[in-house]
Formats: sequence, structure tokens, C-alpha cells
Amino acid sequence: MQKRSGEAVAERRTLRSRLGKVFLDTRPLRYPAYRRLWLSNIVTSVGAQVSSVAVPKQVYDLTGSSAYVGLAGLFGLVPLLVFGLWGGAIADTVDRRRLLLVTNGGLAVTAVLLWLVAAAGVPSVWLVLVLFAAQQTFFAVNMPTRGAAIARLLPLHLLPSAQALGTTVFQLGAITGPLLAGMLLPLLGLPALYLIDAIALCAALWAVLRLPPLPPNEGAPARAGLRSILDGFRYLTLHKVLLASFLMDIIAMVFGMPRALFPEMAERTFGDPPGGGVALGLLFAAIPLGAFVFGVLSGWLHRVQRHGVGVTVGVVAWGVAVIGFGMSDALWPAVLFLAVGGGADLVSMVYRSAMLQAAATDEMRGRMQGVFTVVVAGGPRLADVLHGAGGAVVGTGAAVAGGGALVVFFAILAVFCLPAFWRYRAPQESDEPAEKANAE
Repeated sequence: MQKRSGEAVAERRTLRSRLGKVFLDTRPLRYPAYRRLWLSNIVTSVGAQVSSVAVPKQVYDLTGSSAYVGLAGLFGLVPLLVFGLWGGAIADTVDRRRLLLVTNGGLAVTAVLLWLVAAAGVPSVWLVLVLFAAQQTFFAVNMPTRGAAIARLLPLHLLPSAQALGTTVFQLGAITGPLLAGMLLPLLGLPALYLIDAIALCAALWAVLRLPPLPPNEGAPARAGLRSILDGFRYLTLHKVLLASFLMDIIAMVFGMPRALFPEMAERTFGDPPGGGVALGLLFAAIPLGAFVFGVLSGWLHRVQRHGVGVTVGVVAWGVAVIGFGMSDALWPAVLFLAVGGGADLVSMVYRSAMLQAAATDEMRGRMQGVFTVVVAGGPRLADVLHGAGGAVVGTGAAVAGGGALVVFFAILAVFCLPAFWRYRAPQESDEPAEKANAE
């Protein structure tokens, strides 16, 4: 009887081991502090996507003008660019747990204020835009602070798995947030979306409250001014591996993100009726859906030690997928190419984020995460301008395929010019957490 019981236990362990090689590596969730931070990330990312639907809808309802909706995008982008950098500098000078409490509290307060404005029917579009800008300011400081905290909560060898968990959650938010908003909007109304977001953010605030203190280490800057930000850029230029990781992301997104051409391609290439249809929704959903599926099946990522190689392969695969999308005349192959591209982008992002966490010193992690936030936010928006202009000049298919080819060319050129990036290996495995405070 005991023999059979032992065999059953051994079989279960073997099955778990095999599944762990395929599915998402959940070992980082064994660390209580990281688990709390990760759970709060779920709420924050889904809430951000809900707001990205609710605010444009409210602005359009108030004005009836798409120009004002575009202005809302500008009110969201400028704080993200400015305070992403400054927020990273702040994260290097103060207790990161305390800063997360302040910024999460700010996100919750602005969500409550947006709810009050919508519920009271206040007809001021400028008030909505100002509150949205304030919310994005808190978000811009919150994101690099969260990123900089991860390496203090986990052993370095688990960083790729942690980044896969975080990226998968982000992609899940990109899918479920808009869908949730779209379903609840006709049922509950616009004010209810803001109220749900506010309640969820209060729950996230409770999770952050239970994190251990994360004070700055010795050698951290005393204040977060312009000099501190410039020191971060100086540090970046002296560390070629970090510089190359940002350069790879810029190459992939600026030349290879074709979303500005989705509306025209949906109608003229894939047969959507004027005003939008199924093809448009599938094109926008394909990249995050592919990234999410690859994230769920990312159990193998942590076994790759050559992170520079992993980033390069991911970026080149993204470029090839974009070429395939640009050359597609039928909808389903086009969606498949975009989904594969989303998976390749997830692989690249996981390794880039892990390199950023491991290669940067703790007193610089906040500023590096701030640069990361700006690159991630700014690259696709610059791509919108380039692809929009390129599509008008040479046609949508040629602009997309040409952009993908440029991604492949410049990625290979970057690795050739910065060979240290290609040779970069992950830190050796250690069972000790970065911070003893991560204990229960």
C-alpha cells in the first residue's frame, strides 16, 4: 500500500515537472511579497484598460467630436512621458513601498473623482481631461516604482519568470479590460465603470500596504532632480547591454507596430463595412491575444540563459511576422501573423525586462524603469506617425511589410555593433531572495 502511495506521489511530481516545462512558471508566486505586488498589478492593469475606454467615451459623449477624443490621448501621453522619467528618479530616492502607497492612492482618488463627475452629469470636458491627466501622472510614477521593486523581492534567477507573469497579466488586462468595459457600459452606464475601477484600486492599495518596507540602498541619490535624471541617462550610455535592450525595443516598435493602419486595412483589404466591423476588432485583439497565449505557455523561458540571444530572436521573429501580416490579403492569415508577432514580442519583453532588473544596480533601477516606461509608451505612438505617413505614400501593405523588413535589418545591425548584448548571460541561480524582508 505504501509502495503504491509512493508511486502515485512520484507520478504527480513527474506530471508537475513536465507541465512546468510548458506552462507559465509560477515559482515567483511562492514569495509572499511578490505575490501581493503581482495581485495588485492585475487590478491596476485591468483598471487602466477600463479607463482607456471610459474616458474617450465620456469625452465623445460630452463633445460629439473625435478631435477632443484625440486630445484626450495627448493629455494621457504627456504625463506618461514626463513623469515616467521623473517617477523613476523618485523611486531611487525614497521607500518604494511608500511611493506605491501614494501613487496607488492617487489612482483610486482620481477614479472616485471621475465617477463623481460622470454620476453628477457635470458637462465640463476640460475637467474630465484634467482628471485623466492627473490619473496618468500617478500611473506614470507607479509603473517604474513597481518594476524597480521586483528585484528586491525575488532571487535574480527568477526574474525572467516574474517578468513572464507580469507581462501575461498586462496582456490579459489589454484583452479583458476593454471587453469588460464594452459589456458593462450598456448594462450599468459610464459612472459604474469608474466606480468599479475605484473599488478595485482600493483593493490593490490594501495589497501594497502589506508589502515590506523597501528603503533606498546605500549610494542612492538624495533627491530626484534633473541631475538625477541625467545621471540615469549617463549610466545607460556606459552600460551597453542596457542601452542595446532599449534600442531593440525602439527598433521593434517604431518600425514594426502597424496599428495606425488597422482601420484602413480592415476596410479596404479585409472587407469591413464603413464604420467598422469584425476585422477591425480582430486586428486590434490579435497581438495581445498572441502574447497572452505565449505567456501561458512560457514555462521554458526561464531555462534560457542567453538573454541577449532571446531578445534578438524575439525581435527578428516579430519583424518577420509583421512582414507576413503586410503581405496577407486574407483576414485569418493576417490575424495569425499578428498573434505570432505578439508572442514574439512577449519573449523579447520578458528577457529585456529581466536584463534590466539584473544588470542595473538597485540605486539605478527606478530611473532605468522610468526610461523603460517612456520607451514602451512612446515607441508605438511614434510608429503611428511613421506608418500613417508611409501608408499614405506607398500603400498599407508595402508600408507594413517594409517596416517589418527594417526591424529585421536594424536588429541584426544593432547586435553586430553591440556584441556584448548578444553574449549577455543571466545571473547564476541562487535560492536566496534579494531581500530577507520578503518572508511571511
